[in-house]
Amino acid sequence: MSAVRVLLVDDQELMRQGLRKLLEIEECIEVVGEAADGVAALAAVDETRPDVALVDARMPRMDGVELITRLTVEHPSVAAIVLSTFDEDDYIFGALRGGAVGYLLKDCSPDELVAAILQASRGETVLSSPVAARLVANLRRAPVHGAFPGQELLSARELEVARMVAAGAANREIAARLFITEGTVKNHVSSVLRKLGLRDRTQLALHLTGR
Repeated sequence: MSAVRVLLVDDQELMRQGLRKLLEIEECIEVVGEAADGVAALAAVDETRPDVALVDARMPRMDGVELITRLTVEHPSVAAIVLSTFDEDDYIFGALRGGAVGYLLKDCSPDELVAAILQASRGETVLSSPVAARLVANLRRAPVHGAFPGQELLSARELEVARMVAAGAANREIAARLFITEGTVKNHVSSVLRKLGLRDRTQLALHLTGR
C-alpha cells in the first residue's frame, strides 16, 4: 500500500514544521508540500497531488473554509481535514458544508491525527469529540421539517429516511421505526446522497437543517 500524500496548509511556519516532523516518522504518510494560505495551497495542489490536505481554519488571503470549498469543486479527489484551535460554529459548519471530511482541534494527540489522516484518505468522516458533540447538539436544535434544496428529487420514503438521518437516527433505529431492513435503509441513504450530490450523512444533516 502506497503512503498517503499530505499537504500541510497553515500560516504559522512553526506549526507546519512541527506537523512535518510528526508525520514524517510515519511510514504510511508522506508530506508532499506546504502552504501558508489558501491561495498558495491551491497552487500547490497541482504540483504535489496530495490525497489529504490538512488545513488551518483561520489564514490570510484565503481562509480554510473558502479553500475547502474551492478544493471540493476543483480537486474533489483531495480529502480536506481542518486542524484548528477554533471550535466556533462558523468554522465547523462552514468547513463541513464546504466539503471537509474532518475537523480536528490542535490539542488532539499525534495518534488521533495520524488515524484521522488515514481515515480521511479512505473517504471516512473524522471529527474530534468536542466538535462532534457541538455538531450533534446544533443539529438536534435545528428544525428538519421545512423544505430544502433538491427535495423534489426524492421519493416519499427517501424523504422520510433523510429527515430521520438529519434528526440523528442510526440505520438500525430508522429500520425499526419504518419496519424495513437496515440494508434497505442503507440503499435509501445512498440514493438520497447521490440525488442531492452530497458525500455523507453529516453533509445530509447539514443540508436538511440549513446549517
